[in-house]
Amino acid sequence: MKNPINIVKYSGDVVAFDVDKLINSLRRSQASEELIQQIVEQVEGQLYDGITTKKIYQMAFKMLKRKSRVSASKYKLKKAIMELGPSGFPFEKFVGKILEMEGFSTKVGVIVQGNCVQHEVDVIAQKENKHYMIECKYHSDQGRFCNVKIPLYIHSRFLDVEKQWEHQKGHEAKLHKGAVYTNTRFTTDAIQYGKCVGMLLSSWDYPRGNGLKDRIDKSGLHPLTALTTLTKAEKTKLLDEGIVLCKELHESPKLLEKIGIDKKRHKKVLEDSRELCGIH
Repeated sequence: MKNPINIVKYSGDVVAFDVDKLINSLRRSQASEELIQQIVEQVEGQLYDGITTKKIYQMAFKMLKRKSRVSASKYKLKKAIMELGPSGFPFEKFVGKILEMEGFSTKVGVIVQGNCVQHEVDVIAQKENKHYMIECKYHSDQGRFCNVKIPLYIHSRFLDVEKQWEHQKGHEAKLHKGAVYTNTRFTTDAIQYGKCVGMLLSSWDYPRGNGLKDRIDKSGLHPLTALTTLTKAEKTKLLDEGIVLCKELHESPKLLEKIGIDKKRHKKVLEDSRELCGIH
């Protein structure tokens, strides 16, 4: 029996290579089983002790991109959300769009009067009797987690705002909640504290089965940064125009011309984004 190959994760932890994890991440890209097997064989042939998960991801991504651009876009979802930075504001807009898709009316980047002081709130979301105050914590580094200090701080701000909300007309029966959305992960303490005080926490893979990755897959709201047909500079220009979703490119296709994309590539970009978001 061969010795297991040790790999280095983004966090710096060293773990044994698990082929099932690679297969599952490739399945999320909806590539064919035949292509997945080919990629797994090629990746396994190039493994060495101490290889990073980043390097494994890059190898798999490159192979996928050669065979299926849209599968490559789905595979790079986590990285695409990282690319929404660096100000964090596109991530707030992105969270707002996901909630809108789920039936909430949202406001992004608002000043809210609390009982004691004013607060700048990333997203306010309302649906029926639900009224949420959401803070978005964006990290451009996958190794950085949201620790317990963040929900502690957000919860104290929320309590100040909630006091004010409760005095408003028609709010007596509303369910007010504070929330933290992050594109990375929460520490166990952060989750424990959030659960204990009744906060809503949402990260890349939390709550299990309904984390950001699951909600994006369900809604088809892929960030435009997932597209492999756009350069980094073009993505930045589109984000500066306030566009964060592939879906929005179909609503304003002229923007592609505005940022200097020629007709031929224009068609390719829209085809990929249509397939990625399931627009028929």
